[in-house]
Amino acid sequence: MTVTSTDLETQLSELQQQATADIAAADSLEGLENLRVSYLGKKGQLSKILGGMGKLDASDRPRIGKLANEVKTALQTSLESKRDDLQAAAIRSRLEAETLDVTMPAVVRPQGRRHPLNSTIDRILDIFVGLGYTVATGPEIETDYYNFEALNTPADHPARDMQDTFYLPGDRLLRTHTSSVQIRYMEQHDPPLRIVAPGRVYRRDTVDSTHSAVFHQIELLAIDKGLTFTDLKGTVREFVRQIFGDVEIRFRPSYFPFTEPSAEVDVKWKGDWLEVLGCGTVDPNVLKAVGYDPEVYTGFAAGLGVERFAMVLHQMDDIRRLYASDLRFLRQF
Repeated sequence: MTVTSTDLETQLSELQQQATADIAAADSLEGLENLRVSYLGKKGQLSKILGGMGKLDASDRPRIGKLANEVKTALQTSLESKRDDLQAAAIRSRLEAETLDVTMPAVVRPQGRRHPLNSTIDRILDIFVGLGYTVATGPEIETDYYNFEALNTPADHPARDMQDTFYLPGDRLLRTHTSSVQIRYMEQHDPPLRIVAPGRVYRRDTVDSTHSAVFHQIELLAIDKGLTFTDLKGTVREFVRQIFGDVEIRFRPSYFPFTEPSAEVDVKWKGDWLEVLGCGTVDPNVLKAVGYDPEVYTGFAAGLGVERFAMVLHQMDDIRRLYASDLRFLRQF
């Protein structure tokens, strides 16, 4: 079939007219891209028309080639212009859909508050972390070994009685103190070490204004070469100073199975002596239970009840207020 230059000119003109109309009618960027491929792609309609140039006289080819370039340039310009229009329209549509009326009343959500127990725990931990202690935790369901035996608690100690401890099947119990965390930590770490162990503990106490069957403790432990009771007193004094300020403090002799010597610590608070924690140097039997040599290492430990500190610091009259979930009370903090 013979192809003349006039035929190609007509085809190029019709292509330009049809493509220009289709581009103008495009309503999406995806549709516009399909038109570009259809008209200007490698296998597009323009390429098919130019495929007939090989049958033209040599003298006609430059003129048809120039015309084809003009058509291609015109279509590319139309495509770019339409693309800009569609992108601008998409932006306008999005802005209209996401318009924010800054004069409308804001949606106010009530802000929560930290529970006084949590804030007291955080405050105490901040003090000991600042003194170089690491926070350690352990399970609340314990074995007799970790809760009593490894802590040098005799088999006939009153704390082991059914009326004082919540026992579970299979030689399990609810821990009565967080001292069990100290044993677990020492089993897995070599000295020197300094840890502070917060957590929930359980005892079969009769609930009243100052006692609860479930409460929280924080205990600290330091093991190193050459630690003495003097180091313990210095640590306790600094802790008390940061919690209560410059108050009078005294150490009273006491007894705990896992420390020897042991002491109760009182502070002069609003004219009266207030017991705040128990402490002592770690008993050598406890060190032996975890594989430490008591001839090389010594240490000290101390423990306190979080609820008592919260009640003193916030002037509460009843421990049960901490657990009643009464928002009228909790909104004070």
